[in-house]
Amino acid sequence: MSLPPLVEPAAELTVDEVRRYSRHLIIPDVGMAGQKRLKNAKVLCVGAGGLGSPALMYLAAAGVGTLGIIDFDVVDESNLQRQIIHGQSDVGRLKAESAAASVREINPLVEVVIHNTALTTENVMEIFSGYDLIVDGTDNFATRYMVNDAAVLLGKPYVWGSIYRFDGQASVFWAEHGPCYRCLYPEPPPPGMVPSCAEGGVLGVLCASIGSIQVNEAIKLLTGIGDPLVGRLMIYDALEMKYRDVKVRKDPECVLCGKNPTVTKLLEDYEAFCGAISDEAAQAASGSTITAQELKAMQDNGDKIFLVDVREPNEYEIVSIPGATLIPKGEFLNGSALEKLPQDKRIVLHCKSGARSAEALAVVKSAGFSDAVHVGGGVLSWVKTVDPSLPSY
Repeated sequence: MSLPPLVEPAAELTVDEVRRYSRHLIIPDVGMAGQKRLKNAKVLCVGAGGLGSPALMYLAAAGVGTLGIIDFDVVDESNLQRQIIHGQSDVGRLKAESAAASVREINPLVEVVIHNTALTTENVMEIFSGYDLIVDGTDNFATRYMVNDAAVLLGKPYVWGSIYRFDGQASVFWAEHGPCYRCLYPEPPPPGMVPSCAEGGVLGVLCASIGSIQVNEAIKLLTGIGDPLVGRLMIYDALEMKYRDVKVRKDPECVLCGKNPTVTKLLEDYEAFCGAISDEAAQAASGSTITAQELKAMQDNGDKIFLVDVREPNEYEIVSIPGATLIPKGEFLNGSALEKLPQDKRIVLHCKSGARSAEALAVVKSAGFSDAVHVGGGVLSWVKTVDPSLPSY
């Protein structure tokens, strides 16, 4: 489905711009008019991480006139395997600042707007309103639904991408011309059902594959060329080296963009909507959460505890808390872990950050281990507050 150009052309290109973008200018479908549209475009990248890195770099190289970067995180060494816009010297630096420096090095003709803040319901509408197009590089469902809802309410298109291990997906959501994200995923998955990249990993180069597709779609939308991924979901399998696309139809009953929408403004709490953890896990963790320092004190005092790591084996190999026994969360969910738990010791569960161990804690408590607890913050908290010599991930 061909769509009209998203932006009007700039008045002119300078001599320096003509030199820089000459390989675009000689493509008939882009030409002078297309490059002027890119110069006049304002694009916001939500996230300067795995997908945001290649997206920002190629948007800058393509000559998008104004690039916005929103990210509140800092560069960690574990990011460098895939977030190629950052380097070793950027570790500890704000990602938005680091990404902006790289963008300016790639193309000093691009105006960079930095948003060193978390995207929230309080600022998303104001920030999005200053841009023609949104490129979504987020990695959590709460932000994805908020980005979608804000884009639909503002009438703006956005290019979406998602990555996990060896698989990637991309699409363009524009309610005016096709479906929105809620048409594809009306409800978020149950808490804990879909691991994040931080939990399950991602092949670094997959970010480049999906990020470059997002930029390709952005250029098509801005210049009005080609057939954008509106109404289509592109699926990429890196192991099989296969691309396929699935038609996504606009849902007439969509609560946001359907005929009779019931969602007419942003939700008050997207974290609650997506359920960071289930109600059962939240209830189990209430009053049964200890800190990493409290766990260390238990160990030092010789308390009779049975420490269980509910992460996956590959995570356990990277770093583990001394004395922990590995029993992955899946074994708690199917019940097979219960026979491995001693009756004469207090059960202490942990994972990477606390979400998975809370889910396992709900199972353990329902099985009668009433004094069981879990470690809030998990391994990340242990490394940060107890033993910084251990690697983080």
